[in-house]
Amino acid sequence: MPSLSLNSHEARVLGVLIEKAYTVPDQYPMTLNSATLGSNQKNNRWPVTDYSSAEVHVALQGLVMKHLAGRVQEGGQRVEKYRHNAREVFEVDDGALAVLAELLMRGPQQPGELRTRAERMVALPTLEKLQEKLVRLMEKGYVKRLDPLPGERAERYAQMLCPDAHPLDVAGPVASKPAAAPRADLEARVLTLENQMKELRERFDALARQLGG
Repeated sequence: MPSLSLNSHEARVLGVLIEKAYTVPDQYPMTLNSATLGSNQKNNRWPVTDYSSAEVHVALQGLVMKHLAGRVQEGGQRVEKYRHNAREVFEVDDGALAVLAELLMRGPQQPGELRTRAERMVALPTLEKLQEKLVRLMEKGYVKRLDPLPGERAERYAQMLCPDAHPLDVAGPVASKPAAAPRADLEARVLTLENQMKELRERFDALARQLGG
């Protein structure tokens, strides 16, 4: 077991922070609202959750306390954002981090489906390359191998940062091809644009007051 442990909320939110840093870098770091949307999106999540913004806020604070996330206050913006520090804390490369994020967000998976999903973030051209990442994660105690389920041939792999986040004795939903533009990602983009428009409006009003308008 790794010395650093997470609860199920922290595991999901950390996985989301890692995923979005790769898949929508223009929307990263993430606001509380975008992290909540990302945690509750229906694609590539298991189980599907309905976390409140308060629950995600508590999870983010927990990750900050564990040095797995940090607060970011970008110049001229009032909205606080968050970024992960997982790569530095776990001391793994991008490929291994993407694999770990998928396990945090979706639970135990067979190599084929795990590679398909992790490739949305980082190139993993072969199963051999995936296996290299899994070996590294197992050496550090972040992942363990599970025997095949009854009626299946392939082994599965599970994250060990929060062993209770997913059941280990049942299979998750069948892998599906990720949507080109998940709804939650679109909602996060709209929210970011709304925040930017609000900031511009405040600056315009302040300038108008200075000019006596």
